[in-house]
Amino acid sequence: MILAYIEIADGEVKKTSYEVAQMSSALALKMGIEVMGIAFGKADTSKLEVIGNYGVSKVIFVNTETTINHNLAEIVVEIANKYKISTLIFPKSLMADAIAAKVSIKMNAAIINNVSEMPEVGTDFIVKRSIYTGKAFAKVSLNSPKKVISLRKNAIKLTPTSQKASIENYSGFVSSNTIKIKETSKATGDILLTDAEIVVSGGRGLKGPENWHLIENLAKALGAATGCSKPVSDMDWRPHHEHVGQTGVKVAPNIYFAVGISGAIQHLAGVNSSKVLVAINTDPEAPFFKAADYGIIGDAFDILPKLTEATKKIK
Repeated sequence: MILAYIEIADGEVKKTSYEVAQMSSALALKMGIEVMGIAFGKADTSKLEVIGNYGVSKVIFVNTETTINHNLAEIVVEIANKYKISTLIFPKSLMADAIAAKVSIKMNAAIINNVSEMPEVGTDFIVKRSIYTGKAFAKVSLNSPKKVISLRKNAIKLTPTSQKASIENYSGFVSSNTIKIKETSKATGDILLTDAEIVVSGGRGLKGPENWHLIENLAKALGAATGCSKPVSDMDWRPHHEHVGQTGVKVAPNIYFAVGISGAIQHLAGVNSSKVLVAINTDPEAPFFKAADYGIIGDAFDILPKLTEATKKIK
């Protein structure tokens, strides 16, 4: 049996979990086995039933507010042992990565992350994963009878149906006292970078934090998250959790706008999994234009207000 890990944030099922459900159900069909889901958090049953649209007919719901990944991993292992789970599929996120790693150790399972498409199932179990910050791919054979897979964002095309999943409430004990966590900071905002389908990022070309309303206005019109380059966060123009790049947050949205960002290799390494890259810069020789799908050579102070207004009119 395959177990799909369904991630909830602020009472909503994350889109990446729909992709996990879609791949899990398709893989189960290929392997001739069953699939089920497991979800942690606080959410209305109606939100979880939608998982059935993507082929998972049953979800075990652990209604808890704890975010202690050690405790959640214990429950995943308990469910996996109870239902004789051979393959577990997780969405790629900070929380899911931590739980997946602990589960793989407790179950003595092979683990692989950044998986970019449906595994090949036959004599061998072969998965394709992104390597070198998205610049290349590797095919890896998993020989262990138990497997833990972490699926990268936007790797699976969603084809929903009208089915609903049944929800089974977990009746075991959820401890919140095993480990104590001191929370120091938390990224906030209407849309977080890691969840965003569209990201609007700014660089030093914005000339100062007082001009960031141009980025924010376009992001709001598009329903996007805001990001920035490393120099911008280093100068404290923007909070560090908005820093996009190899040493910051790696993103994979459908569209990434780079405004006034030259395109250093470290920044490109954090955004090259985006489906579409759009560069806006006054310098026609800016390295970002070589990577971009679309480019606008011009002044962001003229272009962004026009893009914002055009977006509002279309909407």
